[in-house]
Amino acid sequence: MSELKVSHLKKDFELRNGLKTTTIHAVKDANFTLESGKTIALVGESGSGKSTIARMIMSLETPTSGEITLDGKPVPKGGKALYDYRHNVQMVFQDPFASLNPYHNIYHHISRPMKINHMASSEEEYEHMALELLERVDLHPAEAYMWRRPHELSGGQRQRVAIARAIAPKPKVLIADEPVSMLDVSLRLGVLTMLARIQREDQLAMLYITHDLATARHFSDEVMVMYHGDIVEYGPSDEVILNPQNDYTKVLLNAAPNPDAFFADKK
Repeated sequence: MSELKVSHLKKDFELRNGLKTTTIHAVKDANFTLESGKTIALVGESGSGKSTIARMIMSLETPTSGEITLDGKPVPKGGKALYDYRHNVQMVFQDPFASLNPYHNIYHHISRPMKINHMASSEEEYEHMALELLERVDLHPAEAYMWRRPHELSGGQRQRVAIARAIAPKPKVLIADEPVSMLDVSLRLGVLTMLARIQREDQLAMLYITHDLATARHFSDEVMVMYHGDIVEYGPSDEVILNPQNDYTKVLLNAAPNPDAFFADKK
């Protein structure tokens, strides 16, 4: 069982305009624990600090204060220890076209993390492992996608490749930063269902970042609601969605489309 723990995490940014400096409190005091086999949804509007938390977990941003630990060990500052940490903590980015190099084929993207971590001893083994990963993310037949480049795929197919790349080194923790927000509505359910299946099969500890409370409820065990850098509500998914305590959570729920209410008004 793996555990990634976030304790009193804070992140400030300083904005300078001439002689004036303004401090932006992007994340004020975040506390939560990601455990193997469980998914926490982090919900909030754009600019609330969700992606800043993700970037700090990935060691792409340095916290102003607080601590992040994986299995009791703090995130390393650099060197081989940070390399090993990133082997175990992977991220699926929001925009699959921006996160995939257009000059390389799909095999390169998927095999590179495996090669960096020396997961096989021959090119044939890497090709076989890459084909298996493409099948796992429902790209069938895998041979039809392996040698294509990102621009030759649809948005949904590119995001499936990005997910395959993230799980290629067999991480313990997966950070999914709004993984379906760039996709057509018709594709989102399929990608989320596939992601939930992989999370269960690999017993990943997953942080699912979204602004969609409906998917947060159905694809996570717990929900955290974030507003202006603060986690204002945190608890089991059904409890938070069906019985919200915080006013901002209630506003988010009221802003979500309700098809039942719409059709009831038409009767």
